[in-house]
Amino acid sequence: MILNNFEEFLRRGIVQKAFQDNLRVDSIINEAERKLVFLKRDMLAKIKIIDDNSNDFIEKMYDILIELIRAKLLKDGFKADGKGAHEAEVSYMRKIGFNELDVSFMNELRYFRNGIKYYGKRLDKKYAEKVLKFLNRLYPILKTSLNK
Repeated sequence: MILNNFEEFLRRGIVQKAFQDNLRVDSIINEAERKLVFLKRDMLAKIKIIDDNSNDFIEKMYDILIELIRAKLLKDGFKADGKGAHEAEVSYMRKIGFNELDVSFMNELRYFRNGIKYYGKRLDKKYAEKVLKFLNRLYPILKTSLNK
């Protein structure tokens, strides 16, 4: 699954220059933090990840990560909109210093989350646990990037 570079999304108009809206950036960050607390305090602490609920966990974890990426994009003066917006946001990870393995995994996660949401794709516990490790590793890096 090949992901275009960020400049291609700019060229195609999927990403546009935007005003740095710090209130919106803070709101998006707060929402990601709220979702992370809910995931850890209410979901993971009370419910084990099993094959039957893995999609619920995967969607929540994806939302947390993509919201932080979206906040960074906006903080840096860009916004992505329309078809391909999530791909553009994932592509932006390269601009903020993530390696190709992390970008590739996030793009895979985006693809699978889309499959869950729109095509009834079922993922298993093993993949959900892999996403949880990815979230736990990337979340603090993304948060730090928002302070730059």
